[in-house]
Order: sequence, then C-alpha cells, then structure tokens
Amino acid sequence: MRRRWSTRTETVLRTVGWRPGRAVPTATWESLLRERGDFAPHDAARRFLAEFGGLVTYGWPADTIATSSAIGFDPLTAEWQDERFARASGEAGADLYPVGTADEGAALLGLGEDGSLHLLRDHPELLSPTTDQALDRLVEVQATASALWKPSGGAANDHAFWRRLDTVDPAPDSTSPRWPAETDRVLRAAGWSPGRAVPTDTWESILLETGGFELHDAARRFLAEFGALRVPHREPWDEMPWREFSLDPLLAFWDTEIIEDLSDRAGVALYPIGMRDRRNSHLTMAEDGAVYEGMDDVWLLASTPDQAIEQITKRIRSGPR
Repeated sequence: MRRRWSTRTETVLRTVGWRPGRAVPTATWESLLRERGDFAPHDAARRFLAEFGGLVTYGWPADTIATSSAIGFDPLTAEWQDERFARASGEAGADLYPVGTADEGAALLGLGEDGSLHLLRDHPELLSPTTDQALDRLVEVQATASALWKPSGGAANDHAFWRRLDTVDPAPDSTSPRWPAETDRVLRAAGWSPGRAVPTDTWESILLETGGFELHDAARRFLAEFGALRVPHREPWDEMPWREFSLDPLLAFWDTEIIEDLSDRAGVALYPIGMRDRRNSHLTMAEDGAVYEGMDDVWLLASTPDQAIEQITKRIRSGPR
C-alpha cells in the first residue's frame, strides 16, 4: 500500500525503527489498559499500534526543538485515564483509544475508529482525519517551533500512583508474608495484585526485533507479574519516599549496546526489565532470576526477583503517606 505521507515523515519513521510490513503483537498493551481503565481497543487502534507501537521520535532531528516535542507511540501513558478519554471521545464525537503522547508527554494521542488522530489536552484537537496525514503533521511540528507544543506544567505530580497510594486496600494478614507491608502497599498502588499475569508478547517481539534480545523464562515470569509497574517521579525530588522506577523493558529500546556491555561486565546474559532513577540506571535480569542494576558499571541488586522487588520499593526517606 502506498503511504500518503511526505518523504521527511518516511525518513523519520525509518530512522526510529519503522519499516513497511511492521507488525508487533498488541496483547500486552491491551491487557494493561484493561487492567488500568475501561479501555476497549478497536480495530483501527490495533492496526496503528501493530505498525507504530513502541516507536519514539525523540531526538530527530537532533536539536532542542525536537527534544521538547518528542512523539512516542506508547499507549500505556494513558493508564488510569479512561474517564478523560471517555470525555474526550464525547467531545470529539469519536471513540478514541490511546496510542501515545506528544510534546514530552504533555499531550496524549487518541485514535478514532476511522483512523483520525486527535491531540488531547484540556480538549481534543483533530490533527487529521487520516493517520498518514496526522503523522505528517506531527513530524512537521516536531521540526519547527510550533505553537502546537506547550510546556507540560509538571503533570507528573498528579499521576494516579500518588492518588492511589492512600486508598489501596491493605494486604490480608498472613503468618508468612511474601514481603514487607510497605512493599505490598507500593505494588498495589502501582497496579499489582496477587495472581497478576499479563501477556509479555508485545515486549518480547519489539525487543527481539530491535535489539536481538531473547526473553528467558525468568524475565518472562517477572514481567508477567510486575511488568509496567512504576513509582513515578514527582517534585520536589528530595521528598520522594522511594527512588523512581519503571518496570518497562521497552525503556531499553535504543540501549542494546549498553545492555550488552552490562552483560559482559556481569559475566551473565542480561535481559532488560526496566529502569530506575529517572532513566539513569537500567534494571536487568539473568536467567537464574538475579537482578542487576547499572549504566556505566553494573552491580548485583538482588539474588531473586522478590528480593529485587523489595529493594526497589524500600523507603529511602520519610515522605507523604
């Protein structure tokens, strides 16, 4: 099929990993969005995410304008925001499904059943009635000082994790708890529950395609239970009770060489499972379940997955409860 977008758009998309015929599984995203809101995917969203999901145009072209107007096709940025999408769908007169973000996450992207792409801020704005033309517009405004992009205003402090933290149900009393009560509380606020099992197909396919990473059983089990859980950053940083982390393996999308270097330094093959400290440190897992952390160097964080979960959810300072 001949694409109705510009040569520049094609160049940008190919640079960030798109190719004709690209088709990645969408099951992981669909499962997580059902878990975190009343999101029902339609066929247009499935087709869009299968072709473009996981791509980020951050840094192309490589200048401050492009950096501040990064476009990422990650639908999970809309987690817990199903009511916002329902309102936007009503205003737009279209069933909008989340497909990513623009403007460094300050705006969400919603796709209608007819392929129309909308920019969501306080109100939805139609970018174009067709997907190809909408991508053209996104690429065009990313390369210019467009009024379409605006500062984010620090929305991270309003992330649902912080609202949920004081409302999650405590774990039932147990004579042999799996981990401390504080860990259980943080995990439940982030979306975990006992028996949680999400498909890992999307992560596995994208990382195999882009980095040659082969998912081993230990990482598959870990990501099925804990994948996409995170403690988001908030300001002021020195009042953060926990070090920020995100158990999203796609954060290693462009870091194949770094993960390979960490594997060499650790002496074992490592699979990316997320990042910590505002994306300054990778979390990786060996086939035996040991979890390593590092960027320029690597160290053993914990010998088992449960110990690693306890480590990353350990309170580092007093803060809001």
